[in-house]
Amino acid sequence: MKNLSRILIAIVVMLIMLGSSVIYNAKGINYFFSHLEKVLLAVIVFVFFALIPYKYYRKISKYLLVGIIAILFLTFIFAPSVKGAARWINLGVIKFQPSEFAKIILLMHLSVLIEQKGEIIKDFKNGLRYMLFWIGAVVLLIFLQPNVSTTIIIALTSFVLLFVGGARIFHLGSIVASLLLIGGSAAMSLHHSRVRILTFIHSITKGGYINLQVLQSKIALGSGGLLGLGLGHSRQVDLFLPESHNDFIFSVLGEELGFFGALIILLAYLSIFIVGLLIAKRAKDDLGQLLAFGISFTIVFSAFIHVAVGVGLIPTTGITLPFISFGGTSIIIFSISIGILINIARYAQKHQEHRRARARA
Repeated sequence: MKNLSRILIAIVVMLIMLGSSVIYNAKGINYFFSHLEKVLLAVIVFVFFALIPYKYYRKISKYLLVGIIAILFLTFIFAPSVKGAARWINLGVIKFQPSEFAKIILLMHLSVLIEQKGEIIKDFKNGLRYMLFWIGAVVLLIFLQPNVSTTIIIALTSFVLLFVGGARIFHLGSIVASLLLIGGSAAMSLHHSRVRILTFIHSITKGGYINLQVLQSKIALGSGGLLGLGLGHSRQVDLFLPESHNDFIFSVLGEELGFFGALIILLAYLSIFIVGLLIAKRAKDDLGQLLAFGISFTIVFSAFIHVAVGVGLIPTTGITLPFISFGGTSIIIFSISIGILINIARYAQKHQEHRRARARA
């Protein structure tokens, strides 16, 4: 388990360093120092959560979830609208996005509930519906901000966790089908998401590109070739590619590092997922197994969405690339997630060492 923890930390450090380099070259010294402040805070929260025994989440997950739902509700009412969406809470000293915290807190509480319910999760009335209540509350409030992309990630991650936890595929399939119908209709009722969906459909049926962002993103990826132009030599960051430090940072990496460099980054995220699965497999209780799986899946799924947007596989949406993109809340939440994974691995290691000591005695 120690080796797994070291591999995980090494991959995350590599991704953070790579992201910091791209942000410095793309946006300059001011953005770099702002990002560095977030990275230092991320390191602190990583260490903090790596030391907190994850078993305590059994006692506090419900209170944390009620708290974040209350904050999401206040965000919906009081947060200022930026580009048509009210997603941020600004306390003066710190500015954060509550929906990012909702991701990890909902995973915590669902893992606790699945462990508590056990086989009862197969019963919709006595087991599954209680979990659906919490998922519905979080998803609805985030959708109303509006934040369709985060809504989709949270909903899909939650249902995957329920499936892994033992929920019946018939129940989940029926619910997902209903949500796709309702959610799709609701998304089409919002102007910005309707435009993105329709332009994506038109790009498939009529040809052409989705929008200027995706066009410039593909140009960046294509111009990188096999080996790339070299770190700091991106041409697209010079006002050609919008959000080159955030929502489209993978395209800049592809331009600077080339196909092989981009492939290594994708393999790094796959490695995080595999290491997370191994930690989940070796965890000594259901809570550790479920939490480790949920965290690992969220990281790799978020990376997949980010990359898919950059290459035009799905409609354009604003999703950060874990540990690489500029954005304080994102890197802090993902660092908390890695800290929890490390704690689960440490507990499993101690349990294993204790068993070996008893066997020798």
